Amino acid sequence: MATTTRVRERFLLACRRQPVDATPVWFMRQAGRYLPEYRRLRGDTDVLSLTRDPEAAAEVALQPVRRMDVDAAILFSDIMVPIAAVGVDVRIVANQGPTLAEPFRSDADVARLRPLEPPEDVPYTLETIRILLGELAVPLIGFAGAPFTLASYLVEGAPSRDHARTKALMHGRPETWRALMVALCDHVVLPYLRAQIAAGVHAVQLFDSWAGALDPDDYREHVLPWSRRILESLAAEGVPLIHFGTGTGELLAMMREAGADVVGVDWRTPLDVAWERVGADAGIQGNLDPAALLGPWDVVARKAEAVLMRAGGRPGHVFNLGHGVIPSTPPDHLARLVDLVHQRTAAR
Repeated sequence: MATTTRVRERFLLACRRQPVDATPVWFMRQAGRYLPEYRRLRGDTDVLSLTRDPEAAAEVALQPVRRMDVDAAILFSDIMVPIAAVGVDVRIVANQGPTLAEPFRSDADVARLRPLEPPEDVPYTLETIRILLGELAVPLIGFAGAPFTLASYLVEGAPSRDHARTKALMHGRPETWRALMVALCDHVVLPYLRAQIAAGVHAVQLFDSWAGALDPDDYREHVLPWSRRILESLAAEGVPLIHFGTGTGELLAMMREAGADVVGVDWRTPLDVAWERVGADAGIQGNLDPAALLGPWDVVARKAEAVLMRAGGRPGHVFNLGHGVIPSTPPDHLARLVDLVHQRTAAR
């Protein structure tokens, strides 16, 4: 893993639960709609098209790093990029999310997921990484959607509140569900993440955004084996592995069991409680409520300090939000938040 610029190690050290000079900070969706420069650059371009323009995608990833002293950058992309790259007709609809012309409901649909060939199918992603590695002085995080979350979009055909069709397939056609999970793991997610790592990203995050829709028994039987298959397969790559989902308070121990080095926590579970569930041998990422940033600064500061208090200065904490940055977030609040976390946790 070679880069042309030496990166600050604070984030990577924390991922490995090693001592740091201050708690590292980055924000999910830190590159995006809350930044006026992002809105100007994107204009009317759809997200998937923007990710296919390496110069533009790299610029978007760099924008927040220029504005604030974050300790990591994240690749600007979308979890549906590799799905679209293997030929699935998916669009990212404004104010709605991924939408499929033909949802997956059968074994024949599963067969549509051909193996991803990264150099041919996602060369723009690899070129974006190359550009960023020449510009960044902080680590670059790559990512992919986890099999369950990708499956929920494929089966539902659009974002869903109850994931009813997904659960119906899982319970009613378990062999089809298994075939879908195998195809997503082996044909899409693993080759995509391996290619990002080979291109030089310093860490990867597996987003299982909708896993919290499941009860613990269903998660253990129908989802955990596939998240574990991915994370254990990547363990030898030597980069920190982060596993994140929302509404996963009762699933945190199993998310750690899947093999992540760091488990991301949303705002619903107090950080110290979450860390007890994850275990002291893992790092933890989180977990300020993103909506707190819409309030006055004194509220943001108070809630951030509460997160830090619950972290207790233990090695392995990566400060983040409990979900992505909300588009109406004031950029100055985020910049001040980064400084606050660094100042409050600076080694004395």
